Amino acid sequence: MDTARIFSHVDHTVLKAVTTTEDVMALCREAITHRTASVCIPPRFVKAAKDAFGEALTVCTVIGFPLGYQTTAVKVAETADAVAAGADEIDMVIALGDVKEGHFDEVTAEIAAVKEACGGKLLKVIIEACYLTEEEKIALCRCVSDAGADFIKTSTGFGTGGAVPADIELFKAHIDDGVRIKAAGGIRTREDMEHFLELGCDRIGTSGAVAALTKG
Repeated sequence: MDTARIFSHVDHTVLKAVTTTEDVMALCREAITHRTASVCIPPRFVKAAKDAFGEALTVCTVIGFPLGYQTTAVKVAETADAVAAGADEIDMVIALGDVKEGHFDEVTAEIAAVKEACGGKLLKVIIEACYLTEEEKIALCRCVSDAGADFIKTSTGFGTGGAVPADIELFKAHIDDGVRIKAAGGIRTREDMEHFLELGCDRIGTSGAVAALTKG
């Protein structure tokens, strides 16, 4: 698969606990050089990235990250703040406790509330699949679809596991037409990226794309 094509599907990511402004600016410069789909950065750096690079850069940030157990009001406020700062895309973490209690209507309502707060910006919903049963994953495909989100996303990269091909196949069978798939977590090699794109993912979340795709 052509390197430029792979880069065009990558959300170039830095979400380490010790992420600095210098880390984010270096990431943004790499993203522009390699024409990645976006950069995915912590919320506190969104304004600085947009101020520095403007429309040359698509900025994604994370909401309710990484555990998802903030209240809906907090997630909505986080989203509104990120959009006001210049975020183009939002990756939110669902309330996994609600999933485990079977409160899928509440999960759907929260996703819908965050989608409204996006003000038309792209919303990706992180379900953290490593913690879920197959039945829960299927139910969440319905939640994401019904709430009007743009993407279902496998993982934060902070859980006990990351993206696996079986989850992509499951999502494809149960999401509505128009909902896309983002694979993230543990994707580090060209082969990994190619495989997930061939499975039907539209985005790949990884911090390792530049190293993997430009070596040699």
